[in-house]
Amino acid sequence: MSHKHAVVIGSGFAGLSAATHLAVNNYQVTIVEKNDSPGGRARKFEHQGFVFDMGPSWYWMPDVFEKYFADFGKSPSDYYDLIRLDPSYAVIYGEQDVLDIPANLDSFKEMLEKIEPGAAVQLDKFLEQAAYKYQVGIHDLVTKPSRSIFEFTSPSLLKDMLRMDIFQSMSKHVRKFFKSDKIIRLMEFPVLFLGETAENIPALYSLMNYADIALGTWYPKKGMHEIIKGMVSLAEEKGVKIRYSSEVEEIEIEGGIAKRIRLKSGEKISADVVVAGADYHHVDKHLINPKYSNYSEDYWNKRVMAPSSLLFYLGINKRLENLRHHNLFFDEPLGPHADAIYTHPRWPEKPLFYASVPSITDRTVAPEGMENMFLLIPLAPDLDDSEEIREKYYNIIMDRLERISGQEIRSHVIFKRSYAHRDFKNDYHAFKGNAYGLANTLTQTAILKPSLKNKKVSNLYYTGQLTVPGPGVPPSLISGKVVANEVIKENN
Repeated sequence: MSHKHAVVIGSGFAGLSAATHLAVNNYQVTIVEKNDSPGGRARKFEHQGFVFDMGPSWYWMPDVFEKYFADFGKSPSDYYDLIRLDPSYAVIYGEQDVLDIPANLDSFKEMLEKIEPGAAVQLDKFLEQAAYKYQVGIHDLVTKPSRSIFEFTSPSLLKDMLRMDIFQSMSKHVRKFFKSDKIIRLMEFPVLFLGETAENIPALYSLMNYADIALGTWYPKKGMHEIIKGMVSLAEEKGVKIRYSSEVEEIEIEGGIAKRIRLKSGEKISADVVVAGADYHHVDKHLINPKYSNYSEDYWNKRVMAPSSLLFYLGINKRLENLRHHNLFFDEPLGPHADAIYTHPRWPEKPLFYASVPSITDRTVAPEGMENMFLLIPLAPDLDDSEEIREKYYNIIMDRLERISGQEIRSHVIFKRSYAHRDFKNDYHAFKGNAYGLANTLTQTAILKPSLKNKKVSNLYYTGQLTVPGPGVPPSLISGKVVANEVIKENN
């Protein structure tokens, strides 16, 4: 039996997912990866015993990972060991003002009740709605290819969507249940993963709170890259071939059909189907003849992008105190920082930031007696990120980190690497140096996202965080399966 050959561009979560789903449906599959290792933004690097995940660091929605591996008769435990974090994370509002978020739901309610009497009962109501949204959203809505409005017109789905609060903002929704600023900020935090403020994200996404509070925050031992390792192992077991250091120069199209890809080396690889898991804008504007582009440059410039980030990977030659695995620094007001990201793009004066210390949970990611730290400041896309600016912001957040955690850290940093806009552009061709893709605003949801199929090329498809269902690791896994199903449906 002759198998059609699918070429998948990029070995991130979406690319690996698409490739493996195609492989088990009788496709010959080759992944071509620009970088010298798999994972895209979820790559890792090592330095003298420190092991750094370069991108995603939160493991939420464990059921999505279970479902992914179950599609192939496997389980996450076949590839990595999961640890549930308790506390899930710490929220730092200031000196001596820290909330450790307990994994246990009853303990979480007790914590809220101390902050705002009556909040425990309100949480039950809030979570009941969030659970419903999670079940419908993650197990139904996000699995739609979103190529036609008619996908969403069944009476039962329309009824579900009316209950999903898609036309109400997350900000208003949260305030219907809680009055305390602390609790409101805690409940609004998960939507920051979606690339906009709570004022502009539909209340549908309280499903993220269900993922956070009810399903928990987990960590794969040895780091998030273990998921990628598992996915690569599974893909290769199913016959997928992965070519590293193989950057695509052009998708060669003849008569509206993608015939082959040409690598920067000059080598050409024939294809019956091409699935682009690389940056959508880069593929649309730089890898195909302009007459086949899905969208104009003006269209792309009008998209609301999720933030970029300034990251620091630090190796520290002592153990740290008063920090958790995940630490959210909300010790400054969100408003001015959000304005600097979304409304008047600029470098923020007093940035909020995130600190992850995975070595607190997992001693394998740092040498004995030392710590591995990852710092992240969310930023507007397309900013100038010179070394001087990076260093300025390193010191701004280090001043606060040291003061609030009550310890000297900078003088103990024996390894430091920064990563920001120009690195996202260089490594991933990321549009405007974005880190998370397209913001999940109402006007960029479902059929209003860039289409997963090229409108002018019959066998060119797109997957990943700039198309459906959107940014984040679980959505990227789902995106790969959704596009594979469309390929199979239209090309078998």
